[in-house]
Amino acid sequence: MIDLASYIDHTILKPEANENDIERVCREAMEYGFASVCVNPCYVNLAYNILKDSSVKVCTVIGFPLGASTSAVKAFEAKEAIKNGAQEIDMVLNIGALKSGNIEYVKNDIESVVKSCKGKALLKVIIETCLLNDEEKVQACKAAKLAGADYVKTSTGFSKAGATEEDVILMKRVVGEDLGVKASGGIRDLNTALAMIRAGATRIGASSSVKIIKELKK
Repeated sequence: MIDLASYIDHTILKPEANENDIERVCREAMEYGFASVCVNPCYVNLAYNILKDSSVKVCTVIGFPLGASTSAVKAFEAKEAIKNGAQEIDMVLNIGALKSGNIEYVKNDIESVVKSCKGKALLKVIIETCLLNDEEKVQACKAAKLAGADYVKTSTGFSKAGATEEDVILMKRVVGEDLGVKASGGIRDLNTALAMIRAGATRIGASSSVKIIKELKK
């Protein structure tokens, strides 16, 4: 049986999430053996203090959810998060720059965060597939690869749609074995999670993680 829990970033990014919610999600992550807990930057230190003696990593989001912060702000936000205990960083690329055809800016934007993460944290680049055509998805994945990111990720979960198998297949084809692919957004049941892994996802972002694992155990 697949060790599905080890693929999952147990996620809580709702703006109304409070400290009790973060503590609950961290406890669940330790109980079920999830890869990481993904929280907003203000909760990184709280999550770190709960998880520091466990194998569960602390993940946070940068330039979230629009990707429209300046590169300098994203780089600083990543540094601050790492200082507070983040071991994985999920950054949103500059979607407007990509759609303007300014690929060099997109690559440099990612590189600015790569420099903050180098040797300290894993970097996943959120390309927000639902806002892109296939050519733009390819360009985004290539830019992330050239910039030195570790993963490309489908979605924030805060836009028009989330992950699709087709997008995961496309992203995996572009990045090959060099980068991981994280599928996130709308993954709420076991069948969807397994379909994403079959399509090539090496990490899953979900807030319904516990429900998914309970389905698997049944």
